[in-house]
Amino acid sequence: MARKVMKQDVGTIYQKPNGTYHYRYQINGERKSISLKTKNQEEAMRKVKELLPVLKATSIEVVSAHVAHARNLIKPANVLLLTEAWNVYAKHPNRATPATVNERLAYEADWRDFLKSLPKGCQYLHEVTPELADAYAQKLRERQLAVDTHNRKIKRLRKIFSTLIEYCPDGSPFQSPVLWRKDREEQEHNTRRLAFTREQEQALLDVLADSTHKVKNKPEIRVIYHLGMFTGQRLKDCVLLQWHKVDLERRRIWVKQFKTGKEVTIPIADQLLTVLQEALAWKCDEYICPNCAARYKQKDASGKDVGCNKVGLDILRVIRWIGLEPSVEVPGRKKKATVYGFHSLRHSFASHCAEAGVPKAVLLSILGTDSDIADKYYVHIGEEAQMEAIAAVASITTKSDRQRIEEALKLLDTPDVPAEEILNRVRHVLKV
Repeated sequence: MARKVMKQDVGTIYQKPNGTYHYRYQINGERKSISLKTKNQEEAMRKVKELLPVLKATSIEVVSAHVAHARNLIKPANVLLLTEAWNVYAKHPNRATPATVNERLAYEADWRDFLKSLPKGCQYLHEVTPELADAYAQKLRERQLAVDTHNRKIKRLRKIFSTLIEYCPDGSPFQSPVLWRKDREEQEHNTRRLAFTREQEQALLDVLADSTHKVKNKPEIRVIYHLGMFTGQRLKDCVLLQWHKVDLERRRIWVKQFKTGKEVTIPIADQLLTVLQEALAWKCDEYICPNCAARYKQKDASGKDVGCNKVGLDILRVIRWIGLEPSVEVPGRKKKATVYGFHSLRHSFASHCAEAGVPKAVLLSILGTDSDIADKYYVHIGEEAQMEAIAAVASITTKSDRQRIEEALKLLDTPDVPAEEILNRVRHVLKV
């Protein structure tokens, strides 16, 4: 509680229990609290008297000058050392709650990385300025990160500062939009995840059945590939699929997706049914692929998932067996970009459904999300509709295949016309 309160023309002087005088006032609607750094009342009054003319000014330049002059006196209500900030954030009720240990560790790693970029004189959270945040964003750009990776790091830091906003009287330094990178910065990079062709998928199944190719837990890897190929599900959902989610008699699979939390129901294709029946021979656990599941769930001492990378490397080895390189160099990026991986089977699934004329809504009921993958492979439907619209406007009538065949048959019966000419007419009709 304050011991003394003395109102001024602008603001109020008050004395804290420790005897130090403070000055409270407003600038542009923002409340400021200045420690006058004295326990002497007369000295406190003199310091405030020097500030009053500036505070009464309406000129933005004068107010800015005041802020610069008084910066050393301004103290936030709460002061937090940067070295203690993470511990406070990690216990804060408004902190981010990532779904995985990996993401939680990523928050901490990005925070530690940001601290290393700060000048030695910066010791408190309120001393981090937008200029320092911008300087860090520039350093990230120099690392040749992908746009999404860069923005994820900025997003995490923004969340940390917004959570600890009570220690930042001037607001979060990570609010500026200039810190973000834009997708168009990578427009010239046309390297994207590719779908497998049917021939490539068959090649994958062939090498998995070939005993000359070796990979850890190969029989289970073969089952996992079949699951991805004939259900379109993600790697984690396939590796950790449990027997009680499979009904071989009714030929149905239930998957509650780890990423979205949605549950989807998928019919079992004949090829998938065969390998699942074969997997019954080693059934000894709740998981269909028990060894791969145990490998996938491995963690390091900090609790970070490391097994997913191990199984991922096993999956990529199979792709290399058929002569495909999973990742390629990309200009402007330090890390390679993935073009073929297990997720390519999800793309292939969507592509095959689109080719077969499966309604988009049906595909989404299997994939379990309004995925960009579906939009990518169903865009041709919109193109066909556009062509039909243009043809209608231009009064262009396109003959069906049946109409062209019937017209060609009539030409073959045309009397008194040389055979060579009839063949030319038939060829023209069938080409149109």
